[in-house]
Amino acid sequence: MEDLAKIKDIIEQSVQLKEKLLNDASLHEDLLNVSEKVVATFKKDGKVFFCGNGGSAADAQHLAAEFSGRFYTDRDPLFAEALHVNGSYISAVANDYSWEEVYSRLVKAKCRKGDILFAISTSGNSPNVINAVQQAKIQDTLTIGFTGEKGGKLKEECDICFSIPSQDTPRIQECHILIGHIICQMVEEKYFAL
Repeated sequence: MEDLAKIKDIIEQSVQLKEKLLNDASLHEDLLNVSEKVVATFKKDGKVFFCGNGGSAADAQHLAAEFSGRFYTDRDPLFAEALHVNGSYISAVANDYSWEEVYSRLVKAKCRKGDILFAISTSGNSPNVINAVQQAKIQDTLTIGFTGEKGGKLKEECDICFSIPSQDTPRIQECHILIGHIICQMVEEKYFAL
């Protein structure tokens, strides 16, 4: 019974956190704003990039695939890329330079004015993600952060930042996917006039 109660408690924690998001009007406005900015970027033939570490790297790849593949509907692909998917590049730069530079070097090579970089870090203090955001700002690329409650340095660096009101990494990551999916759905519907 103890294990069953724990399972119920974990689900309850997730539900309570999502209820906070449900009642956060400011978050809803930011989600609409970001969705409109992503649509505008794609309409100008811009690109959307994602970066993160560990579970956040998986989330980056997941959300990039929702744009470049499909979300709900069969439609043309949109240019979205997770910056970590080239393992040879990542290992070479981490070895030859440092792990802290793996994303900023790619941002320098790929991001342009009018593009968007989504930077995902539950702590908000991942040096390689922060460096990517700083490089993106030099290149006039819009930066959007996904963090936890405190937001860390990432919250200060990003143009727009979604700080999930929790310090529990799994619950934060669940909400990152939720808000990412909301953005994907809104963009798909607006861009393709569905």
